[in-house]
Parts: sequence; C-alpha cells; structure tokens
Amino acid sequence: MKKQLFGLIIVLVIIDQASKWFATNNLPFQQPFDVIPFFSLYLTHNTGVAFSMLDWMGSWGLVVMTALIVVFMFFLWVKTPRDHVWANLGFALVIGGAIGNLIDRALLGYVVDFFLFHTQSWSFAVFNVADSFITVGAIAIVGQELINMRKSKAAPS
Repeated sequence: MKKQLFGLIIVLVIIDQASKWFATNNLPFQQPFDVIPFFSLYLTHNTGVAFSMLDWMGSWGLVVMTALIVVFMFFLWVKTPRDHVWANLGFALVIGGAIGNLIDRALLGYVVDFFLFHTQSWSFAVFNVADSFITVGAIAIVGQELINMRKSKAAPS
C-alpha cells in the first residue's frame, strides 16, 4: 500500500502545482473573483506559513523548516504499521501538500494562495490545494489515532 501512496504523493504535487499555475495565470492579483456568495478565488502570495505566521524567518528559513518537517513526516510514516490505513493515507496527503508548498517557497520565495471563504463581515485565511491536502491528511492521522485508542479500550485486558 505504501508504494501506491508514493505515487499518490507525486499526483498530489502535480495537482497542487497545476492549480497554482492556473491561478497565477488566470486570476487578477488580490482581487476577488466571486464563485458563489461565500467563496471567491483570490490570488495572493503568502510569505509565511498558516495565517502568514513565521514570515520573519524569510523564504529560505521556511524552506529549511518545511524540508525538515517533510523528512520528519516520512520518518513517522515509515514507522506507521501497514494496517493503519487512514494514517498511511494521511501521511501521504500531508507530505504531498508540504512538498507542493515547499516547491513554491524554494522557487518563488512565497506560497501561492487563492481559495477564500467569506461572508460580508468575515473571511477565512486564503489557502491553496496543498493546504487542503495537509488539513485532510492531519485529520486522517488523528482519526486513525482515535480508532486505535477505541480498539485498545475495547480489547480484553
């Protein structure tokens, strides 16, 4: 299963980079393109990480930090048992998303973001496909841990 998930990582990176290429070449910079009343495409550049945190580290500091996180995620993934399906899928999603954002940081000095959920008085942070992969992957990893905890509580002592 892990071999197939390596292929998934490559596909995720391609999808992420293609979506960022499309956004960069088709959306006006920092001008909303309304899709539905609460969702817009809004091209912007993020020099930090989530919610622009750590932008003080500079692009190369964030490249190094992201690369170390990817290596650590690979380490955790290798240690994950094969039968932990959700965790294995989650690690592939997190790694694929992190590599997608790492490519942006290394080549551009920022991450291309373009999804924006909002109302008239509120808006969420602008994010991208890679961020979505990372979020869903983290949920899958945590979900696997909850499944494991439930199984261990249900198992006879």
